[in-house]
Amino acid sequence: MDFRLTVDQQLLAESVREFLTDTHGPEVLRRLDAGETRDPAIWDGLVQMGLTGLLVPEDQGGLGMSLIEAAAIARECGRVCLAEPLVDTGFVAVPWLADKGETEMLAQIAAGERRIALSHAINPWVADSEGDAWESVDPLRQLFAAPEDATDDPLLLDRAALMSAAQLIGLAEAMLDQATEYAKVRRQFGQAIGGFQAVKHQLADCAVAIEFATPVVWRAAEALEQRRDSASVHVSHAKLAATDAAIATAETAIQVHGAMGYTYEVDLHFWMKRSWALSGAWGDRAFHYRRIEDAVIGGTLAIGPEHSFA
Repeated sequence: MDFRLTVDQQLLAESVREFLTDTHGPEVLRRLDAGETRDPAIWDGLVQMGLTGLLVPEDQGGLGMSLIEAAAIARECGRVCLAEPLVDTGFVAVPWLADKGETEMLAQIAAGERRIALSHAINPWVADSEGDAWESVDPLRQLFAAPEDATDDPLLLDRAALMSAAQLIGLAEAMLDQATEYAKVRRQFGQAIGGFQAVKHQLADCAVAIEFATPVVWRAAEALEQRRDSASVHVSHAKLAATDAAIATAETAIQVHGAMGYTYEVDLHFWMKRSWALSGAWGDRAFHYRRIEDAVIGGTLAIGPEHSFA
């Protein structure tokens, strides 16, 4: 099976990357961290790009695309550590609302007039809601106590875990880029540290982890889009692989930067903290390991070449 993005999907992701890179750089993250954490102008730009309506059906004013395109763009959102709740509202809430026939709300989201605060029984908090805010490890994520009647919809959980995995891939790629660039300019013993074998191997290990995790995310997106029986297992696999890649890359990037990697003066900490936050959101490692164990060892998933390659 070929779990690569098509040329059109790659072009779409690249256009979004160019837009986000130009409008949401590290200086913007620092400005948001020092102020209101949200900028209406950034949200308006996402709306003008059509991203809030990416998954909204065309007859409700959207683009009517699939979860695969959404995952590709969620990856780009992770790459720039996007503060706005585009992924939660546009890529997770929209298909859930579409299943419920909430056409008016879908049109409002596509027009950028409404944002949805997602709550699920697996999370003790809600992002971008109202009420008394909780302190988050990620300064750009606004968290609030989840309502007691939060849904336990497994499909909502799978979509959110998938989009978290896609963002984690983008976060890992951005941290690897930052560490690689810093390794070219930081000098010890008369040369750039990037010339040392130990540093090269650490960065290469991160690159391999990201490379292996990425098609797992696209596989999960395809399975979920097609409503395959095995979709939940693929989602859990994606969440674990992406989390491992992001956390390993965060640790390596900190080591490459040295002690200053932990400080506020280095931009790396925004991506590192977002990785920590998303790694535990929508199911932690124990939860997703249990789902895979139940499927593969417990016998709930048919395995073997006759099933895998049917």
